[in-house]
Amino acid sequence: MKKKRLIWIWCVVGILLVSGCGNTLQGKEEKVLKTPFKETAFLMGTVVTVKIYDKEKESVLKPVFKRIHDLANQINAEESESEIDKVNEKAGVEPVEVSSDIYNLVKAGKQHSTKSNGSFDITIGPLTSLWHIGYEDARKPEQSEIDDVLPLIDYEKVELIDQEQTVFLKEKGMRLDLGAIAKGFIADEVVEVLKENGVTTAIIDLGGNIYVMGNNPSGEAWNVGIQDPFSARGEIVGKVRQSNRSVVTSGIYERFLEVDGIKYHHLLNPGDGYPFMNDLAGVSIISEQSIDGDALSTTVFSKGLVDGLEYLENISGVEAIFISTDKKVYTTSGLQDFELTNEAFEMGE
Repeated sequence: MKKKRLIWIWCVVGILLVSGCGNTLQGKEEKVLKTPFKETAFLMGTVVTVKIYDKEKESVLKPVFKRIHDLANQINAEESESEIDKVNEKAGVEPVEVSSDIYNLVKAGKQHSTKSNGSFDITIGPLTSLWHIGYEDARKPEQSEIDDVLPLIDYEKVELIDQEQTVFLKEKGMRLDLGAIAKGFIADEVVEVLKENGVTTAIIDLGGNIYVMGNNPSGEAWNVGIQDPFSARGEIVGKVRQSNRSVVTSGIYERFLEVDGIKYHHLLNPGDGYPFMNDLAGVSIISEQSIDGDALSTTVFSKGLVDGLEYLENISGVEAIFISTDKKVYTTSGLQDFELTNEAFEMGE
C-alpha cells in the first residue's frame, strides 16, 4: 500500500552564525570573497543554506545540492520507496541490499547506538511513529501502545553484512529512524563535495546543523551563535569561535506536543517510551564530524547534565555547551572560547 507522503522534520535546535566577515583577504590574488556565493532551499522539512567564499567556485553549489537531494530522498523513512523505507518494509522477512551511502549511515548509527548502550538507538522508529511529534497527527500514545512497541527497539537486532551490503531488521514491526543522525551524515558528505571541488572556505547550515569550513574572510575563526532554547529562533545564549568544525544542538523546546498542560518534547527514551526528563534544555556538541555531533547530542541529553559532562570528558576532540532548565550554562573543560552574551543566563560552576 502506498503510504501518505509526510514532511521530514529533524530534531535539532537552531544554531546561528553571528559574526560579520570583515574585508576580503588581500594579496597577489584574492581567493576568499567577502560576499559569498549562496544557495538556499527548503529541503527535509527545514531551510538549508550553503555559502561558498572561494573565488570562482559558484558552480560547486550545483553538485552540493544534488548530493543533499539524493541523500535525503534515500534516508527518509517517511518517504515511500526510499531505501530506509524498503528496509523497514522487509523487517522480519529478509535482508535488503542498499547503496554504500545508506549502508555506511546505518553502520555508523549502529556503532553510536552501541557506544551509548542504547540511550541513542537507530531502531526507535516504532516509538517515534507512535508519538509523531512534529507532524499534524502528533499525539500522546496509550501506555498499552508504548508497551507493545518497546520490545521492537533493539539496535542489536540490526544485522549488517559488509560483503553483501545488506541491512536486516530481525523482527517484524521493527523500524529504523535515522533522523537523529541524518543531517550530520549529509553535512559531512557536503564537506567532502566541497573539498573535492577545491573549496576551502564555506558555511553549511542544514536547518541548524552548522559546519564552518576554513576561516572567515578576515582570516579568523568563525563566530557561531548558540541558540537560546527558551526563545524563538534567532535569539542566542552566547557564541563560540570555530574553524573546520561542526556545531550541532539538541533541545526540548523546538518540537513538542502539549497534552493537558504538559509539554512532551521530541527526544524520546528508548527505555520507557517517554521523552527524557532531566535538568537539560539544550546541548551543543562541537566535533570534527557532524554525524558524531548529531549522535552525541542525543546521547548526552539522555544522560542529563552531570553524567553528560562526564561522558564527554572521556571523548577526545569533542567539546560541548550544556544549557540547564534553570538557565545556567556549562562547558566541557577543553572549551576555552565560549562567550556568554545573554544576560538572562549565567555560567554554572
